Amino acid sequence: MSSPAVSTTPSVPPTGGAGAPAGPEHPADGAAGTGRAARVRAVALRYSMLWVLVALVLAATLLYPGFLQPANVQDILTQNAAVGIIAVAMTFVIISGGFDLSVGATYALGATVFAGVTKSTGSVVLAGGCALLAGFAVGAANGTIIARWKVNPFVTTLGMSSVIAGLAYVYSNSAPFIVDGISFQYLALTAVAGVPLPIWILLVVFLVGAVLLSQTGYGRNIYAIGGNEEAGRLSGLRVPWLVGSAYVMTGVTAALAGMMDASRLGVGQADVGATVALDTIAIVVVGGTSLRGGEGAVWRSGVGLLILATLTNVFYSLNISQHWQLIAKGTIVVAAVALDSLLRSRRT
Repeated sequence: MSSPAVSTTPSVPPTGGAGAPAGPEHPADGAAGTGRAARVRAVALRYSMLWVLVALVLAATLLYPGFLQPANVQDILTQNAAVGIIAVAMTFVIISGGFDLSVGATYALGATVFAGVTKSTGSVVLAGGCALLAGFAVGAANGTIIARWKVNPFVTTLGMSSVIAGLAYVYSNSAPFIVDGISFQYLALTAVAGVPLPIWILLVVFLVGAVLLSQTGYGRNIYAIGGNEEAGRLSGLRVPWLVGSAYVMTGVTAALAGMMDASRLGVGQADVGATVALDTIAIVVVGGTSLRGGEGAVWRSGVGLLILATLTNVFYSLNISQHWQLIAKGTIVVAAVALDSLLRSRRT
């Protein structure tokens, strides 16, 4: 039988007496100080992109004195409303562990169907319904292939992007649908309480998305399958339905975004939306949602949207070409993903 263990821990000398060790006056104070420092560090890391946004707005104000003028802020939000509402749905897809590269083509399909049906029938309501139905069908197809057939999301949505773009070109015969009716531009030109309708739509989508993700069982299940899909399946979650519903969201919001921009421009065509997928994924990733799934929030995508919208506004105010803007956006996405990987490696 082994003998009982004998403690070898030295006794702690009286506090403040001769021979007391250097450092905090009391070990508990040192622990409390370390705890506060850890909490401050955790808060700083948690809201790091918010501090980046504040610094960016201050820099933009110095470079462009009219940056915070109400008219300029309204223009920024109106021009970015379309990608903003897609980014909300993309947040759900990425947190669930997926990826959707087909939103650009779905955006173009929504714009084309909205303009084409309006031109052929004269009914904006019917056209809007058809465009949203097309987006729903695209999302349901993506969700079925990924969740039921277990095909990689990257491959599925990349292939579907080609299919959707082809259908848009076939439907429009590779020609733009130009619509002159004032009712067609109602979605973009209407203002409520002096605020353009696209901004209201953007705010409502963000609010609904934030509540759905953070305050409902559905949102908690999205986090669960993104963190560990197999564990979610074993615990009884309806994984195919949850995954499919996230892709339906991106399909419907992408079609709605296409409708909004077609209404603003008075034309719907199949060759638009080439950078929509990059822009929306950049918004989500820059905001701090992890590409590995299981982590993120809708408010983070709001911060990411404001960061990229501010950068774009400053680029245009400084007459920086769109080519350099693409380089800057791509670099920002890669840097954000690299930073996310670095922080994760330090936590593990």
